Amino acid sequence: MTGGPGDIDGDYVRVDYRGEVAVVTLDHEPDRNALSWAMTRALSGAVAAVQADGTAGALVVASAGPVFCAGGSVDDLLEPKAPLEAMYAGFEAIAGSALPTVAAVNGPALGAGMNVALACDVIICTPSARFETRFLDVGLHPGGGHLWHLRQRMGRQGAAAMALFGASVGGEEAARRGLAWQCVEEEEVLEAAVALAARAAALDRPLVARTRATLDEGAGVHRMPDAVALELGPQRWSMGRPEFASKLNLLRKRLGRRGESGRDTVPGASEV
Repeated sequence: MTGGPGDIDGDYVRVDYRGEVAVVTLDHEPDRNALSWAMTRALSGAVAAVQADGTAGALVVASAGPVFCAGGSVDDLLEPKAPLEAMYAGFEAIAGSALPTVAAVNGPALGAGMNVALACDVIICTPSARFETRFLDVGLHPGGGHLWHLRQRMGRQGAAAMALFGASVGGEEAARRGLAWQCVEEEEVLEAAVALAARAAALDRPLVARTRATLDEGAGVHRMPDAVALELGPQRWSMGRPEFASKLNLLRKRLGRRGESGRDTVPGASEV
């Protein structure tokens, strides 16, 4: 199937479930998982299908083959099959999802291919991963939020080093510089990504979605009072939910039992 929301094109992506974690795998090795129009539609359709299914509480984006994503399709750049902004649909679907997202980057993520990884909340990579912007090398201005994402993760200097000066960043360096969260061995990357995603998937889904949205909204906040104001409404909302009262009562009972056993009896002891 191709095209519409919720469709999954098996020629370009695979969707598998690991418990409450959906794994969307870019799987079109003939063009090294390039972001052709077909791949873009397949990726956005897969994300929509995962959300519509409702089983998953978190999403992992992985890839088949030695290249995570080779960037924009040369053929589609020379002979566009869709408006430029429509070509952003794949990674925009990831970024716009209410699900927590983890990228498992097992090889080069090049040009627009970096945007797929950058759209995820967290990147876990391998030593063989390589991140390169490459836009200027082919006479193209970066797009799809590329510079914004880089600056959010690495600061202006890191973004400039990669976008303006063509710095290539390997997996281990990416983790050191904050471009990735963690660098693990090749055979561990998918399991590490799924394990991390499973922790988020096990939590209260509406609360996770609201927290993720607030985290994104905070990107435009630069003063502590504004940050407090931004988080005040969602925190009040969470305190008014029955889930909060239930968990707090369980916590109080657990603390009470510890007190009876002679442990954690310091006045005011809390685990919140």
